[in-house]
Amino acid sequence: MVADAGDYPPRVLVLLPPSETKLAGGDGPPLDLAALSHPALDPVRDALVDEVVELAADLPAARAALGISERQDDEIARNAALRTSPTAPAITRYTGVLYDALDVRSLRGAAAGRARERLATCSALFGLVHAGDPIPAYRLSAGSTLPAGGTLAARWRPVLEPVLAAIAAQQLVVDLRSGSYAALARIPGAVTVNVLAERPDGSRSVVSHHNKSHKGALARLLVSSRAEPQDAGAVARIARKAGLTVERRDTHLDLVLPA
Repeated sequence: MVADAGDYPPRVLVLLPPSETKLAGGDGPPLDLAALSHPALDPVRDALVDEVVELAADLPAARAALGISERQDDEIARNAALRTSPTAPAITRYTGVLYDALDVRSLRGAAAGRARERLATCSALFGLVHAGDPIPAYRLSAGSTLPAGGTLAARWRPVLEPVLAAIAAQQLVVDLRSGSYAALARIPGAVTVNVLAERPDGSRSVVSHHNKSHKGALARLLVSSRAEPQDAGAVARIARKAGLTVERRDTHLDLVLPA
């Protein structure tokens, strides 16, 4: 469990989006909300876990709420077992393109330690989890609509924004979240990142297909570096040192790639 924001030493926090896909299994004990960082989030976590478990008993309703098909009923079975299934550290629970590019399992020594300290994930179910927080496999997206009504953003924002604001007051937050997860809570002063493709004629477009891969690679650079960046300019320097083309506008960075 990571200490609350008042106990953070100065360092960068890289905030990742979750993935729809999760690694199955784990060797940790069943879910214990007290083992997660930021206990201020526990009332919403507890309510959402109960709702997701209850929803799993109604397959058609669960499919509709989660936006999945009958072929993905194993995801609903995972939700039914949220309170009893084994846990794994959050940074190894999430899988997919971004996490493949981050490749945290290949980090060694001090870099592995920095990954545990510097990485966190925004979760529709748990709000904010740090790399070592033990969580079960689950299925819930930021855009899911639970039977209790209201958006997940409306439920998370009042409790998650103060937590993130307290962190941002003491640390530089590099926000790599996608739009739906950024909507769960705003972060004052966070460094945001877009990935742009530049064509030979100089025109540009936002990269969609490989966006996650490049953000995962940037996250890896930030945990591999011994530097403690204090602003967007310092983040840009780390990326440029690795050969990336980066343009800065205040707290926003554009990674520019050839189309």
